[in-house]
Amino acid sequence: MNSNTKKILYYMTRGILIVVAVALSAWFLNSSFRTASSENEKESILIQTISSGLNELHYRPVKIDDDFSKKLYKSYLDRLDSRKIFFTKKDMDQLKPFETQLDDEAKGGTFEMFNKSMELWDASFKKTQNYYKEFLAHPYDYTKKESIETDGDKLDFAKNDNELKEYWRKLIKFETLDRLADKLEKQEKKDSAFIGKTYTQLDSAARAETLKAYDDWYKRMGKLKRSDRLSDYLNCYTGIFDPHTNYFEPIEKQSFDIDMAGRLIGIGARLQTDAEKTTISEIIPGGPADKQGELKDGDIILKVAQGDAEPLEISGMTGNEVVSKIRGKKGTEVRLTVKKKLDGSVKVIPIVRDEVIIDDGFAKSFIIKDDRYPDQKFGLIRLPKFYADFEDGRRSCADDVATEVEKLKKENVNGIILDIRNNGGGSLRDVVKMSGLFIEQGPIVQVKSKDRRPEVLQDVDSRVQYNGPLAVMVNTASASASEILAAALQDYGRAVIVGGKSTYGKGTVQRFFSLDQALSGYNDIKPLGDVKVTIQKFYRVNGGSTQLKGVVPDIILPDIYAYSKSGEKEMDFAMEWSEIPPVNHTQSVFLPDIAKLKTASENRVKNSETFKKIDNNAKRIQDRKEDTQYPLTLKEFRERDAKLLEESEKYKNLYTEIPTLKIDNLPTEQIADKDDTAKALRTKDQIKNLKKDPYLEETLAIMKDMTVFIAKK
Repeated sequence: MNSNTKKILYYMTRGILIVVAVALSAWFLNSSFRTASSENEKESILIQTISSGLNELHYRPVKIDDDFSKKLYKSYLDRLDSRKIFFTKKDMDQLKPFETQLDDEAKGGTFEMFNKSMELWDASFKKTQNYYKEFLAHPYDYTKKESIETDGDKLDFAKNDNELKEYWRKLIKFETLDRLADKLEKQEKKDSAFIGKTYTQLDSAARAETLKAYDDWYKRMGKLKRSDRLSDYLNCYTGIFDPHTNYFEPIEKQSFDIDMAGRLIGIGARLQTDAEKTTISEIIPGGPADKQGELKDGDIILKVAQGDAEPLEISGMTGNEVVSKIRGKKGTEVRLTVKKKLDGSVKVIPIVRDEVIIDDGFAKSFIIKDDRYPDQKFGLIRLPKFYADFEDGRRSCADDVATEVEKLKKENVNGIILDIRNNGGGSLRDVVKMSGLFIEQGPIVQVKSKDRRPEVLQDVDSRVQYNGPLAVMVNTASASASEILAAALQDYGRAVIVGGKSTYGKGTVQRFFSLDQALSGYNDIKPLGDVKVTIQKFYRVNGGSTQLKGVVPDIILPDIYAYSKSGEKEMDFAMEWSEIPPVNHTQSVFLPDIAKLKTASENRVKNSETFKKIDNNAKRIQDRKEDTQYPLTLKEFRERDAKLLEESEKYKNLYTEIPTLKIDNLPTEQIADKDDTAKALRTKDQIKNLKKDPYLEETLAIMKDMTVFIAKK
């Protein structure tokens, strides 16, 4: 087994390793084809290799039959034209015969339906481009009483081109009306840029802006290559197995690894690519570009050259293509021809690629005091994701959190809050290790592979790094690994979980598998990319799955998602909830009575004007989402806008600075920030946002109650 395969299977136990190794062997054997002789054969090999891999590796393989074909057909068309602005029923009639044939196409490695859909889409792309240009050439009549439905799910496909064109007339009218109404409002508010402008001038400006927006969008869409579109189709195919089984093109997999590891080899600059140009949006502090010093925010990249090679014009390239040209091996030189923002001059800037550390997603701790509790201080650890460096293991979120815990212990905090809100998950190994920081030892999570008994992943270290009061903050966007951590600490009674109605509800485990490894030879068509496959489900130590249901916090606070359809249960083809027997687990460190903490919190929330507003705003937002039909008369449109603005104004200053909160960076970090201005500014911005966080304020109150109740025991 090569090193990359070992990396893929890094977190699995011995029994699971054997199962997956056997499946991999079967995949490799089934995927050995002759040398590809054309682009069509490459695509054929791609889908057949993916199909073979999913059949062997997926936790719950899906039968590739007519039912599968119907699901794929609908999913793909929803992705291709979700707003129903390109295809007509006549187009659908041409695609309908393929509805039950996509399973046969996949098995045979053909793409007849995909090819036909691209042919129809390209024709409509050109046709509709003429529509919006025609409509924007003249002013609209905004006194004509009519309306538009903007939710594609509530629409049928247009019967014919005339009906499609009529919908486009309304769509462009709606877009222009929105801009015109905004300009009229600014004029009424005496905005200097609009004073003295006539209605005709404002209308002309609104149409010009709409034209530019659509021109730019069509240019971006026009840059899409067949491979980009095929990637969408393949992801619809993999998505029928479950929402988290995906195909990744090579550049996408590289970006995923960078996000997980928090480091890359490159120049250290973030790019923004639009229809016409690629602009430097941010220079990453401490990276090669920052050290070289000549590249600045706002500079436009015109050409890219590898060392002394001929520069390559990048106009017309997609963002992924530009990134692939700029990234490269450590120590190699890339030469960027840029147009400087400052004076418009054109300059060649040589930069030697090196390692770039992206620390935005790393664990970070703060000291928090509240004037209401002058005798106490608490530690906060923010963990945006469960990151891990799969390449060499140099960076681990579990190790980083352990370090932050030690820092906070030295500061003699009275309790620790672990904030994993908006944390979408990541490394399973780190969840087990991190949970072990707060318990003696024992099972953390049960992991079940296809046709195998559950494997129990254990914390085998009897040490408890921190045994004081502990709270975990979650929300609807806390998913996967975040849910394992919250569930384990909840099942052990080790921490109080605080958050909205539930976490996301993703109870499945994915692994990446290289398509290149599955094929012997084929160097002429590689790289093919990777597939991320759901190979396991995980279960709490109490036996229940977090799949669909998520983790229900011990103390539930009003949140913006309270009335919204959100989480895994709202995703197409999500795997089912299930349950297995629990495993024994004991813990000598226990929480105070949760019921008392909950009652005290409910009383505070009931009397909180902020939480009342949050709840009312959540109801308003959900009602607003359902209201998708807009009037197209200027008068009614502005009246509707005014009403919505009046409603939203009530919540404009919902999150204001909480005067009792005192939040500081740790002393050691304050010293380090003196030598890193950019990092110091990021920390300042983080603290500013934390001081406006009512959830943090309430969690501090809960922590205070915990210390009081514990002291009384």
